[in-house]
Amino acid sequence: MKYRILIIALVFIGLWSCKPELNEFEAKSGTADFTTYVAAGNSLTAGFTDGALYKSAQEQSYVAFLAKQFESVGRQGTFNIPFISSEDGVGTRGPALVTKMKMGYSTDCLGNTSLAPVMANPAASQAELFQLLSTSVAASGPFHNLGVPGAKVTHLLAPGYGQLNPFFGRFASSPTSSVVQEIATTQPTFFTLWIGNNDVLGYAIGGGVGDVITPIEGAPGFGFAASYEAVIGSFKQTATAGAIANIPDITSIPYFRTVPYNPIVFAEKDSLLIQFINSQYAAYNAGMQSVGLPYRINFSVGANPLIIQDNAMPIPDGVPLPKFRQMNNDELVLLSVPQDSLKCGGWGVAKPIPDQFILTKAEIENITNAVSSFNQVIAAAAQTHNLALVDVNAFMQQASTTGIKLDGVTFTAAFVTGNVFSTDGIHLTPQGNAAVANFFIDAINAKYNASVPKVIITNYSAVELP
Repeated sequence: MKYRILIIALVFIGLWSCKPELNEFEAKSGTADFTTYVAAGNSLTAGFTDGALYKSAQEQSYVAFLAKQFESVGRQGTFNIPFISSEDGVGTRGPALVTKMKMGYSTDCLGNTSLAPVMANPAASQAELFQLLSTSVAASGPFHNLGVPGAKVTHLLAPGYGQLNPFFGRFASSPTSSVVQEIATTQPTFFTLWIGNNDVLGYAIGGGVGDVITPIEGAPGFGFAASYEAVIGSFKQTATAGAIANIPDITSIPYFRTVPYNPIVFAEKDSLLIQFINSQYAAYNAGMQSVGLPYRINFSVGANPLIIQDNAMPIPDGVPLPKFRQMNNDELVLLSVPQDSLKCGGWGVAKPIPDQFILTKAEIENITNAVSSFNQVIAAAAQTHNLALVDVNAFMQQASTTGIKLDGVTFTAAFVTGNVFSTDGIHLTPQGNAAVANFFIDAINAKYNASVPKVIITNYSAVELP
C-alpha cells in the first residue's frame, strides 16, 4: 500500500511540473515586422481623455499599450510620445481652454449637491493653459504617436495644419509640416490608424449645426475616400503591415445617451401647474392645427418630452408660427446641454432647448449613413492593402446593448459607470483603452499569424470616484 501511495504521489508531482509547459505562451511576430511602430489618428489615438490631454492619459492610450506589447515581437527603440508637461492637462470647451475633468461634488441651481464631473483645476488661467498648449516639443521628435485631437482624415494631409490646430503644432517638426510628412520621417515598418470619428463627430456634437460631415467623394484633402487612401499610402511607403480600425456608431456613446428626452416629471399634485403650462401653448396648438401640421405641445402627469427648437420644421412661408416642438423618443439630447438651464432656466418647458444641443431623427440618420459609408471605405482599404481590420464598431454595439465582459470587467456604454468612457462621455478610460488595444491585437494576430501578448485590462482603472 505504501508503494502504491508513493507511485500516485510521484505521478501527480510529474503532472504538476509539466503544467506550466502546457500553458506557456510564445510571442512571435508572424509575417509582420514590428521593428518601428507608428500610430496616427485623432484624440482617441493621442490619449485624450476626461476632456483634456494629459501625461498619464497619454501613457495609457491604446497605442502606448500596443507599443509595450510589441516589444515582445521585435519592436525596437523608444516609442516616442509628445507628452504634455502637466497632469492637469489641457482641452477645449468652445473658445475656452480647460483642464481635465474628474469626479467631484458640485451644487446646482436648486442647491442640491451631487457627484458629477468637475474641472480638476478650476483655478488654472487661460494664459497658463495657452502656454502649456503652445510650447513646442518638436525638438524631442520624431514622434511615433501622431494622434492629433480634433483631426479629421482630411486634416492629416494638410501642410501647415499645426498653425490651425495647436495640438499638432506643438510637436510638428516645422510650421509647414503635415501629419503625413511626419509619418515619412519615422519610416515605420508597422502602423496603426484609427481616424474618421471626427469627420462625423463634429457635426454630431454641434447638434447638426456648426460643422459638416466630410463628404465621401472628393480629391485628397477634401473627400473621405481619397484622403483615407492617401494616408494609407503614406504609411505604405515603408511599412509592410498594419492595422486599421473602423468607426463606432457615435450616437451610442454617453455624450448622446445620458440626458433622456423626457426628463420633465409631474405628479398628481402638479395638476394646476400642468393646466397653466398647457394654457400657454393653446394658441400654438391651434395654429399648428390650422395649417395642417401634426405638432402639439401637451404636458401631463408623468414623464414629459422636452420642448426643442427645430429649424427644419415645415412651417409654410409667411405663417407666423414658431419652429419648436416636443421631442420624439428617437431623438437625442447632448450631454453639453446646460443642466442649470434645464433645472432653473425654464429650458424644455417655458423655453425651447436651442438646436445645437439636440440631434433630431433626420440628423441621426445623416450620422448613421455617414458612419456606414466611412466604414465601407475602411473595410475596402484593409482588403486592398492586406491590412488587419479592427472592428471597434462591433465592440461598441455590444457594449451599448447587452454589455461585454473582458478579463472579468463588464463594459457598457453607461456614463461614468460603464468602464469604457471617461468623464467627458466621448473618450476612453484606461480600461477602455486596454480593451481597444486587445481588439487590435486580436485582429493583428489573426491577420499576420502573430502571437502578440494581450494587455491585462485589470491592471488599469476606469473612472475614479472620490
